[in-house]
Amino acid sequence: MRQRTWVAVIASAVALPIAAAPAANAVRHAAKFLTVDDTQNRGAAIDYGFGPGVRPNTLAARLNATRSLSVPQGGNQASTQGTFGPTIPWPIIPLHEVLLQDGRVMSYGSNPDGSQTGQFYYDVWNPALGTGNGAHSVLPNTTATDIFCSGQSMMWSTGETLITGGDTTINGVRNFSNNSTTIFSPQTNSIRTGNKMQYPRWYDSIVPLPDGEMLVLGGRLNPTTPATTPEDYTWWGGWRTLSGATSADAFADSTYPRGFAGPDGRVFLVASSGKQYYLTTGGNGSITQTFGTIPAGDATLPTVMFAPGKLLSVRWNQVVGVVDFNGPNPTWQQTSGIDQSRIWSSGTVLPNGKVLVIGGSSTYNSLTGAAYNTETWDPATGNWTSGAAAAHPRLYHSNALLLPDATVLTSGGGAPGPVSNLNAEIYYPPYLYKTDGSGNAASRPTLVSAPAATVWGKPMVLTVANGNAINRVTFVRMGSTTHAIDLDQRFLDLPFTRSGNTLTVRMSTNWNVLLPGYWMAFVWQNGVPSIAKTVLVPS
Repeated sequence: MRQRTWVAVIASAVALPIAAAPAANAVRHAAKFLTVDDTQNRGAAIDYGFGPGVRPNTLAARLNATRSLSVPQGGNQASTQGTFGPTIPWPIIPLHEVLLQDGRVMSYGSNPDGSQTGQFYYDVWNPALGTGNGAHSVLPNTTATDIFCSGQSMMWSTGETLITGGDTTINGVRNFSNNSTTIFSPQTNSIRTGNKMQYPRWYDSIVPLPDGEMLVLGGRLNPTTPATTPEDYTWWGGWRTLSGATSADAFADSTYPRGFAGPDGRVFLVASSGKQYYLTTGGNGSITQTFGTIPAGDATLPTVMFAPGKLLSVRWNQVVGVVDFNGPNPTWQQTSGIDQSRIWSSGTVLPNGKVLVIGGSSTYNSLTGAAYNTETWDPATGNWTSGAAAAHPRLYHSNALLLPDATVLTSGGGAPGPVSNLNAEIYYPPYLYKTDGSGNAASRPTLVSAPAATVWGKPMVLTVANGNAINRVTFVRMGSTTHAIDLDQRFLDLPFTRSGNTLTVRMSTNWNVLLPGYWMAFVWQNGVPSIAKTVLVPS
């Protein structure tokens, strides 16, 4: 039975700017829709992982070098900066990535030559098989729907991935939208067509809700017209239009609005202008502007849910702050600024609760001012730490995704771009290294077993290896990332008691906090995480 649900949303109010980042006293840069076609990609160097312009003859040749995914040797600063592993060839540009419940990664977004379209291919990567040709399954999109720049999120109720909207070509012109629903089944690695939405959408967001509903926000009806009416999907009831939540103001920026189910069951919406709203999904839905504003932001900058009801939001001019919507009205607390403007960077919450930002540039989708080093924000201090440098720029259409082994897959960029990155790198954070300056991998604790599923309000029992001095248990919801957002991720520190090798973990009684879905359970010893076990939290 449906229950009345509210959702917190952070959206941006300008669409895909193509100008350089604003001067220090500017609050936003000019709004302009980016028209993408194949001609824009012709001047871009293609990098299959061997350097720009180095092109193996076949797809198999690109992926023929199997590499171990064990923690590599780092330098003497690995314990403070982390390390990037060697470049991994990728069969497509992964504009969209979803971490599946079995630890595989489903991605889509381009052809194998890096050209724009999600109409023909998608890929499933199995990290357990390494990074060679045998670890990837490049599969045909049998629906004929172009899912390029769609919305995507995993439905916990079926374990399938819901994909909404995407691109359409009309009279040879791309970047019109479609109203299709596409569903990926991880059990069969197959993709199928679902019931259509009422509105066509391109660049829309999907917000998972506690009762299994999937809230779809924003996107464009056509290249220049925002979709201002949300829709709500359930696998058992199909689509429902929320006409009461229609807002030209709240959804003026149609580009991937930020949405998060809040601890009190409500939801919160902040435009790049700084305006804030609450949105409900009960009945026909409703939307109400709240008191107060925050500094201006943009759809190209990340916002990450790092704690219940708390979002770290990167805004314009390197301004960063915490939006707290745990109380009756949201609050804003500015924290330390990030090192540089990072247009089209990706934000990821790590299993220790810190927030990692990778990639971006001080100029729009340009190598001029591209950021190669990582930046990590610590909620305990409010400060940033600069980390290791990547080998490749990660700009427009790049991603970062936390994996169950506590590493971060950073990938893609291009279509269009100065470089078409058919490659990926894995970032190994500092917590995976010994603190003695040797650069050697730290000894990990072992999470021996965890339940396949647990229920909010009930204890969860974990088993750890003999001799592991466990001092922390954390829970991270599996991610789904595209275009500087990951609306599926959230993080919890879990209290526990220990008896022998058994940990009894106290779970939240609030399903808005312990949002149903697939989570990764980590145990910690001396600041080092285990490899995670996957746990389903059903409604």
